Amino acid sequence: MIFSVRPIQTVLVFLLGIIFGSFINAYIFRLHEKNNKKYKKSNLSILSGRSICPKCQHVLSVSELIPLFSWIYLKGKCKNCHKSISIQYPIVELLTGLLFVFSYKYWPYGFSELRTTIFGLWLLLLVTFIVLSVYDFKWMILPNILVKYSTLIGVLLIILLAIDQRSPKLLIESLISGIILFIFFYGLFVFSKGMWIGGGDVKISFLLGILAMTPVNCFLLVFIASLLGCIYSVPIIFFKNLELNSKIPFGPFLIISTVIVFFYATDLLNWYKTLVF
Repeated sequence: MIFSVRPIQTVLVFLLGIIFGSFINAYIFRLHEKNNKKYKKSNLSILSGRSICPKCQHVLSVSELIPLFSWIYLKGKCKNCHKSISIQYPIVELLTGLLFVFSYKYWPYGFSELRTTIFGLWLLLLVTFIVLSVYDFKWMILPNILVKYSTLIGVLLIILLAIDQRSPKLLIESLISGIILFIFFYGLFVFSKGMWIGGGDVKISFLLGILAMTPVNCFLLVFIASLLGCIYSVPIIFFKNLELNSKIPFGPFLIISTVIVFFYATDLLNWYKTLVF
């Protein structure tokens, strides 16, 4: 479903997205480096710390903190030490902005007062999803604190959605789906002794299951995530001569699949039925 969206509101949503993207980059860096003695703890506080260059610890000025545009203006280099700034920064900021706009344009529930609150929770969930995805891609870890916050936000979102839809069935089915997906992932983890799926994937599975909302959608979620994982891993294994049992981060593909299922599960299932029947 596409709602009639105004250009000015779309631009504002995009700007909000790239601002959150900048926050995501800062949070990822500080969360990973919090135990690194190279940096002062005060510099790594997400609430009070000033943003710094990871290479020379130069405190960034306002002109160096403008999301997306500062990286372009500085030509991808630190103003102080002239060393390269990771391409991760503009990519994450742009991606967050585009995902915010996508969510705004294709939001399936409308924008009444309660539904706008639900939409706001969805955007917060996207922020945690992006942090988790980037973190897992870089270090193959899904931090427990982020999984916990994401789960709390997701549960609240589903509760409010059930209230808005006046559907206790939606809430019950979502919780059952979360439990089913958790049991399935936990079983895979135990059976394979952690070789097929990581512990972090098990921990986040309940959240992904409740967002899928139905057991059938859970199956679709796992299928899409596995397909995306194969598309990513096969070229990597081939060109880098990795072993077939080499580990790849599965969390990002589960998260991408969850977003797809949240918006398009009904359309995908209807399309599948037309192929089969």
